[in-house]
Amino acid sequence: MTVATCSACGAVPHDKIEQMIEAEHRLDISVPSVHCAGCIGSIERGLMKVSGVRAVRVNLSLKRVRIDHDGSSKVEENVLDQLTNLGFEAHLLDGKLLNNKPDEQSRNLLMRLGIAGFAAMNVMLLSVSVWAGAEGITRDLLHWVSAAIALPTVAYTAQPFFKNGWSALRVGRLNMDVPISLAILMAAGLSLYETAHGGEHAYFDAALSLTFFLLAGRYLDYQTRAKARSAAVELTALEVPRAQRMRNGMVETVAIETLQIGDRVLVRRGARVPVDGKVVNGTSEIDMSLLTGETMPQLVAENDVVYSGTLNLGAPIEVDVTHIGQGTKLSEIAALVATAEATKTKYTSLADQAAQIYAPLVHLLAFGAFIFWQFYSGDTRLAIGIATAVLIITCPCALGLAVPAVMTAASGRLYRLGVLIRNGAALERLVDVDTVVFDKTGTLTTGIMTVVQAPKGEDLRLAASLAKYSDHPLSVAVASLIDQGAFQQAKDMIEHPGQGIEATVKGIHVRLGRAEWFGVKPVAGYVQTWAQIGDQPASVYLFEDTLKNSAKQAVLQLKKRGLKVVLLSGDTQLATERLGAQLGIDHAIGAVLPDEKLALVQSYGGRVLMVGDGLNDTAALAGAHVSMSPASAIDAARAASDFVLVKDDLTLINSCIALSKSAKGRMLENFGIAAGYNVIAVPIALAGFATPLLAALAMSASSICVSLNALWLTRGK
Repeated sequence: MTVATCSACGAVPHDKIEQMIEAEHRLDISVPSVHCAGCIGSIERGLMKVSGVRAVRVNLSLKRVRIDHDGSSKVEENVLDQLTNLGFEAHLLDGKLLNNKPDEQSRNLLMRLGIAGFAAMNVMLLSVSVWAGAEGITRDLLHWVSAAIALPTVAYTAQPFFKNGWSALRVGRLNMDVPISLAILMAAGLSLYETAHGGEHAYFDAALSLTFFLLAGRYLDYQTRAKARSAAVELTALEVPRAQRMRNGMVETVAIETLQIGDRVLVRRGARVPVDGKVVNGTSEIDMSLLTGETMPQLVAENDVVYSGTLNLGAPIEVDVTHIGQGTKLSEIAALVATAEATKTKYTSLADQAAQIYAPLVHLLAFGAFIFWQFYSGDTRLAIGIATAVLIITCPCALGLAVPAVMTAASGRLYRLGVLIRNGAALERLVDVDTVVFDKTGTLTTGIMTVVQAPKGEDLRLAASLAKYSDHPLSVAVASLIDQGAFQQAKDMIEHPGQGIEATVKGIHVRLGRAEWFGVKPVAGYVQTWAQIGDQPASVYLFEDTLKNSAKQAVLQLKKRGLKVVLLSGDTQLATERLGAQLGIDHAIGAVLPDEKLALVQSYGGRVLMVGDGLNDTAALAGAHVSMSPASAIDAARAASDFVLVKDDLTLINSCIALSKSAKGRMLENFGIAAGYNVIAVPIALAGFATPLLAALAMSASSICVSLNALWLTRGK
C-alpha cells in the first residue's frame, strides 16, 4: 500500500526528525564528582534503570551527563533522585544555553588554512617549470593558471586579515593585520600586473605561502583561547528551568519564566530552590554550598530567606517568590562574574605590545623604500616590487607565531602534567603573580567530614547505628566510625526536620542532632553533632574537613617562591584560622561572601592567583589576575578559571608557575629571533636584492625557526 506524504516532510531525513524530537526531551546535568570510568559505568547503568530514560551519555572532561527521555512528567525528578542515590552530586543545567553557539570560527579558520595550503602546493608545482627556464607563451600560460588558482584563494582565505585590518583603519589605528593585508594584496596585485604585461616573474606562490603561514599562526592562537567559555553563561545555565507552583490547592510544573513575585512554590526533598524567596511553611535544612562553598547544611524555617540554586536536603517546604529573573542572588553573582571577566580582558599580551610598535614601523619602511627607489631609478614597477618585498619580508608571520607556538607547546606540556590551560594569555600573567589566594572547602580540603572527637564503646555503637539511617553528611561520618557488622537495628525512627533523628536501638532511646535540640551550648569553632543515649547527658561529636594530601606541600612550595599565601572561606573565622595554622598560612579570613571575596582579591593588588572550586568563588576567579580550579569544581568555576587541575594534586600550581616562566622566556626568545631576522633581511630587501618570492621564503624560514624554538618547551624537567 502506498502512503501519501507531504513533500516538505519528505525533504527532512528521518534521522534528523528523530534528533529534533529527542532534543525536546533532553536533560543536561552537571555531575562534578565523576572522575573515572567506574563512575561513568555506574551512572549510565543506574540511569538506564529509570523509567522513561532512552539513552545516557557521560562526558568525563566536562563532567556532564546528557539524558534523552520520553518526555514523561516524573522523569526529571526520578533521574535526579537516582543520581543522588548513586552517590553523585547533580546540578540540572539548561542545555539550550550551553549549546547555542557552535564553534564556527574554529572550523572556518581550519577550512581556510587547508584551502590555502592546497592552493600554495599547486602553484608552487606550476612555478617549478618557470624556475626551470620556461619562456614565452608557456611561461605566460603557467602564470595565468597560477593566477586562476591564487586570486580566488587569496580573496577567500585571507578574509580574516582583510576584515580585521579594515576595521582598524576605519577607526584610525593600526594593528598587525594592516601590514599583513597590504603584503598579501601587493604580492597578488604585483603578480597579476606582471602576468598581464608578460613579465618574467610572478609571485602568486609567495602570496599563498604567506597566507598559509599566517593562517596557521591565527589558528594556533585561536585554539589556545577557544575553551575560554564565559563563566557568566555557565552560571545562567545553573538556574533551575522549572518549578512546582502551588495554586488553588494544586501543584503544577511550570517554566521558571512564568513565575511572578508573590507566587508560591513547593520545593521537594532533594530538589533545588528555583527562585529567591521566603519560607512560609515547613522546616528543613538547605545545602548552601552553591553560594557559600561550605558543605554543612543550614537550618531554615518560616520567614527565613532561601536562594535560587540551593538544595533542599530535608522535608518539603513552601516558598513565596520574592525575586525572579535578574533579581535573584544567582543572577547577581553572574553579573559580578561578567564584570570581572571584562576587567581581566584589558590585559595587554606580549604579542599585542609588539604589534603596537611593529605595525607603524613596517609601513614606514615600505613607504620609504618605495619613495627612495621611485626617485632613484624612476622605475615605478621596480619601486613597487621592492616595497612589496619589504612588506613581505617584514610581514609579522614570525611574530604572529611567536606566542601561539609557545602556547601550543606549553598547553601540551601542561596536559601531560595534568593541567588544562583555558586561556593562553594567562600563562603570561602567571609569571607576574605575587599573591596566591585559596578557597578552603573543596580546594584545600576534600569536603568530606572527619570525626576528630567522639565517645567510645557502646555509646558510639548505638549512635552510629542510628546515624546509618540518615544521609546527612555528619551522620555518614559518624556511621563510618564502626564496622559494618557492629550496626544494630533501629526501630520507631522519627525525623525532626532541621533538628535531628531519634529511634529505639537495642531497646534504648537514642537521639542524634543539633545542639539546640538538646538545649546545650555548641562548641565554638567546630562543625558538630550531639547524641543522647537514654537518659544520659548529650555527648558531642566534633568534625573537621579532611585536608587534601598535597595541600601542605603546595603551600610550602609557594611560600618558598616568596609568594604571599592567603586563605579565604565562607566557613567560620575560627575554623578558617585553625586550617590556616595547620598549613602554615598566616592570612586566613572566614565568613566571606562571594562579593566580599572578589573585593578582598582585588584589594591584594593586581597580581593575584585565585584558586577555588565553588559558585561563591566564580566572581573572584574571574576577577583575579589569573585563576585555577580543580577538576571537581562546578562548571561555572571551571569556566571562570584560566587553568583546570585535572589531577587532584595542588603541587601542580607550583609546576604551572615554573612552566609559565619558561614559556615567557621562549616567547621573548621568539621575538628576538623575529627581530634578528628582520635586522638581517630588511637591509637586503631595502637594497633591492630580495624579490617578493625570496622574501616569502625568508619569512617562512623565520616562522619555522620560531616554531622549533617553541618545541624546546616540551623537553626537560
